[in-house]
Amino acid sequence: MPHELEIARFRIPTGQTVDLRRDFDPADTAGIGSKKDAAAALADSVEQLAALQERLYAQNVHAVLVIFQAMDAAGKDGAIKHVMSGINPQGVRVTSFKTPSTVEQDHDYLWRCIRALPPRGQIGIFNRSYYEEVLIARVHPEILAAEQLPPKAKSSGIWRRRYSEINNFEHYLADNGIHVVKFFLNVSKDEQRRRFLSRIDEPAKNWKFSAADVAERQHWADYREAYEKMLTGTSTKHAPWHVIPADHKWFTRLAVATTIVDTLRGIDPQFPTVTDEQKAGLEGAREKLLAED
Repeated sequence: MPHELEIARFRIPTGQTVDLRRDFDPADTAGIGSKKDAAAALADSVEQLAALQERLYAQNVHAVLVIFQAMDAAGKDGAIKHVMSGINPQGVRVTSFKTPSTVEQDHDYLWRCIRALPPRGQIGIFNRSYYEEVLIARVHPEILAAEQLPPKAKSSGIWRRRYSEINNFEHYLADNGIHVVKFFLNVSKDEQRRRFLSRIDEPAKNWKFSAADVAERQHWADYREAYEKMLTGTSTKHAPWHVIPADHKWFTRLAVATTIVDTLRGIDPQFPTVTDEQKAGLEGAREKLLAED
């Protein structure tokens, strides 16, 4: 069933100017009418994803890097948990990027992400990423001011330069067999408010809530503009952005799973071919095993 969800509707073509309010509905479900239908399709997608990941791991030639960016409470953690539920843990690694440490600040902004890139045969997931450097650093100029950069590097045109640097980096990854899949989980301001209240009202969710989240909410319009410019400037043929509706978590998870399955199908990984010499060795091993007492 995953192929029945047309993921192209959420993909940003190269050069498209993005207007989130005009072009993307956070409550869109692409005609899927119920949570029950989506759950059945998600289970099918997860099964296919597990099978494709096994082939990816065995072939050991390609890798997949999945990047999640979103406003707070958009459902990144839940999407990662549900979509990757059937994957062999040996073949996937999740990295969450928080505020840069002192050591990380002593390096360029790509450094800590480069260190976490997936090896061949694996799926790497970035919960936030180097894109924070054109989002939060843009919304909060004090963050950029505190970065240990030469004055010229902070001059006008920095965001355009960083878009170019990121595009070149992702092109380099694609050229080396690392397929980049990027998701912006597009949650509405009203839905974020409901989820924040749920985190406050339900004791089991209290740990998820931070007063800083509400403070960041005051910058909603600034973040939307930063996301629109980022999506416009960094959606490319080799690493396109997908704007996934996030007001319905059940749909978000299905759309994410379908997109990753589609990427792996495009790679079409295969189990290694067994040579005639290896087949002869297998037969010899079979005979020895059958001859044991």
